[in-house]
Amino acid sequence: MEKIVTRKVKESLIHLLKNGAEGAKAKGELAFEELPPIMLEVPKDKNHGNFSSNLALVLAKSVRKSPRETAQIIIANFGDNPYLEKCEVAGPGFINFFLNRRWLAEVVASVLNDGTAYGGNSEMSGQKIQLEFVSANPVGPMNVVNARAAALGDTLGRLFSACGAEVEREYYVNDHGVQVEILGRSVEARYRELLGESVAFPEEGYQGEYIIDLARQLVEEKGDGYLQLPEEERVAVFKEYAYQTILASQKADLERYGVHYDCWFSERTLHQSGAVADILRLVEAKGLTYNQDGAIWLRTTDFGDDKDRVLCTSDGRTTYFTADIAYHLNKFNRGYDRVIDIWGPDHHGYIPRMKAAMAALGIDPERLEVLIAQQINLIKDGQPYKMSKRRGNFITMADLLEEVGNDAARWFFLMRSPESHLDFDLDLAKSQSNENPVYYVQYAYARIGSVFAQVGPVAVSGDRVEAYLNCWSEDEETLIEKTAHFPEVIIEAARLREPHRLTSYLLDLAGAFHSYYNRKRFITDDADVTAARLAVAKTVRTVIGRGLELLGISAPERM
Repeated sequence: MEKIVTRKVKESLIHLLKNGAEGAKAKGELAFEELPPIMLEVPKDKNHGNFSSNLALVLAKSVRKSPRETAQIIIANFGDNPYLEKCEVAGPGFINFFLNRRWLAEVVASVLNDGTAYGGNSEMSGQKIQLEFVSANPVGPMNVVNARAAALGDTLGRLFSACGAEVEREYYVNDHGVQVEILGRSVEARYRELLGESVAFPEEGYQGEYIIDLARQLVEEKGDGYLQLPEEERVAVFKEYAYQTILASQKADLERYGVHYDCWFSERTLHQSGAVADILRLVEAKGLTYNQDGAIWLRTTDFGDDKDRVLCTSDGRTTYFTADIAYHLNKFNRGYDRVIDIWGPDHHGYIPRMKAAMAALGIDPERLEVLIAQQINLIKDGQPYKMSKRRGNFITMADLLEEVGNDAARWFFLMRSPESHLDFDLDLAKSQSNENPVYYVQYAYARIGSVFAQVGPVAVSGDRVEAYLNCWSEDEETLIEKTAHFPEVIIEAARLREPHRLTSYLLDLAGAFHSYYNRKRFITDDADVTAARLAVAKTVRTVIGRGLELLGISAPERM
């Protein structure tokens, strides 16, 4: 992958600052023991330059000079820099850099030459990351929080891959234990009701028409034939049928959503292989357990948890926690450098105990990372909206996607920090207007496409960028500069696990383009100006298209 142009420029400026300060020290103009880390920021006000540094403010106290005087001394000791047009001291002592067009020319050349590979980098190269997300229990349809987790996990996977990491996406199938047993008994009760029996429905049974649908399918398949089986055998058959049917439906919903997994991991395999029982033996051998009231407890408080946790109940049953420990040990034994789980709301308390369990097994708990996908409030006509059709007392992912479509759903789920509660405005998500952010960004992409459809084949090449320089005004430079920061947005979104940085960036870039489009013509009487503007248009379109792809959102040719 090519070196990121903006990073190369920033590194050259940091080198300039470092040499300037150390040059002043060598001359006796500044006295300091060690340079602090040198940071560069992009000023909010374009009048303050392309980049700004607070080095002089940080150094001022140790060198016993005012920040402005310190800044002037550093600047006086600058050497040459191919990108720098001028440098100014501003405010209390900021050093502001104003760059020439060379770096913008290199950005355009990079985008036009790299195409959809632009923004790719090696920031996470060599890292093997496992992403486990959604993992909804196979006892009913997925809900809107699952949809949010799916968008988050899939997009993070795309971002990590763009940064050079090896990524595996995994779905943990909870196909063992009490919940699937309750599922089987719920279907069994509805099956008997459909055949005319008066049945006491299990108090903890799963409600919703989908349970009746499953029972009806069993009646259509074999009539009352299953009544010939002993009850426990019948429940076992229904449990397996219902779980497999629901799991297949969940897989289909996720595929339609554009979410694909490398592995579907069955919890049953952990029990069948003895991996869960092995956890008990492993921690007992380490002296990390004790017996109380007939149960076996793990001393998780020794590793930062707020209280110890039960591994095995007094009647000999291992807990969900024990199986989760076995599962996470299995993950790390597969050689992942980092394991990232995305859990649903109200799971914050589970994080310390799982990290403590990893520490107890000798695994660095920092290698386990947990993100929380928070609750969603659906809003329609300004009011809370419940639109479930026949699924029980919750809103399904399938219903939401049918209502607003994949693109809007993904954008709205990703436009806020995952740990923040989200008000999802259904009316806005469905609207085809500039107020709808995903429509606004997609429209920018389609708009540029219409320009190229109008002009026909045009030779816009990264090799001709030098010829475009004199045809660019401040308007074009503003657009190019925004595209210059795209690779670093990808890196920050991946590093901080914050895809909303990318949605915010694309919305800002689309806004700048629409403003430009409304003020300027791409096709002019001057062939050179036309080519120069089309080069900028293609640059913007490439970046928007790649950004949408990373979000798992389509880039339509027409709208």
